[in-house]
Amino acid sequence: MQTAAARNAVHVIVREHQQLSMVITGMQRLVKLLGAGEDVHGPIMFRSMLFYLGEYPEKLHHPKEERHLFARLRHDDNELDKTIDELEEQHALGKVQLRNIEHAFTRYELLGESALPELRRMVEAYAAFSADHRRLEEEVILPAARQRLTEEDWKELDDAFGTNRDPFAGVKDEADLGRLFAMIVRAIREP
Repeated sequence: MQTAAARNAVHVIVREHQQLSMVITGMQRLVKLLGAGEDVHGPIMFRSMLFYLGEYPEKLHHPKEERHLFARLRHDDNELDKTIDELEEQHALGKVQLRNIEHAFTRYELLGESALPELRRMVEAYAAFSADHRRLEEEVILPAARQRLTEEDWKELDDAFGTNRDPFAGVKDEADLGRLFAMIVRAIREP
């Protein structure tokens, strides 16, 4: 049975996914603009996006998922355990992909246009990978959680995901990443 707390925790998880997706979409847009020869705020905007995608999921979002959500669902059934294992592997793989994108961007900065196709390919592959990852969490894990978790589980999830506060408030890292996210959103919305 899903409680109000369950809806709040799920809402926060989905909102965090949407924020990550927005930054990834911005990264895709910047790479397209680079290909069109547009001024895209120099390398600082792309590097800011890479930093955000490297920091926010690794320090805040993924640890909460693994410690508070996945841990409560693990050992409930073998198929779900396999999915959780896959998601945790994807968390690690995402870090590697971001590092590779950063290297590809550095090659682009050094070599210019000739390095752009590989950067574009990596960014598009990462965007597809991230979309599949979010889909698996939202279409498999969250429905399983709605069915299986107790009222007490949801209270702890609600507390962990901080549903009654801005997800970036509190810890200095969260505040810094919140400001960075706002800067990225402003920049990618500019014509």
